[in-house]
Amino acid sequence: MPQIPEKIHELTVGQLAARSGAAVSALHFYEAKGLIRSRRTAGNQRRYTRDTLRRVAFIRAAQRVGIPLATIREALAELPEERTPTRDDWTRLSEAWRSELDQRIKQLNRLRDHLTDCIGCGCLSLDTCVLSNPDDVFGERLAGSRLMVEGSTARRSRTPRESPGRP
Repeated sequence: MPQIPEKIHELTVGQLAARSGAAVSALHFYEAKGLIRSRRTAGNQRRYTRDTLRRVAFIRAAQRVGIPLATIREALAELPEERTPTRDDWTRLSEAWRSELDQRIKQLNRLRDHLTDCIGCGCLSLDTCVLSNPDDVFGERLAGSRLMVEGSTARRSRTPRESPGRP
């Protein structure tokens, strides 16, 4: 891994990529999404402050545990500009994210269990299958794979035989 001399306070996108392990395209994406910032040189090249390394590490760690980028951006926005996230920041945010992750784990476990039930049953019924028709509240009144707004008329597509000009 290339070492950056202490006297250098800004990194090129290539140096940031090499040090952080993130692809250059990922860094550009993070910047476009407002997760990191750069300044432009007179030659329009990106320059990142050294604290961006910690921000990228923070972003990647949060992504690995399934935190959406929008949530990560909100968390980083709470930090003062040019300050790197600290261990205390991570502790505070990870505690807040824990309940969201616990909910997702419960949902995934439920989906996994229903998948096993569905494969075991073998019906794959669109009317009663909890995977293809979850929380069906209209099942008693309506049939089919799509919900039509009551009072609207369904538009039937023509088969090739019913097309105008064909016998």
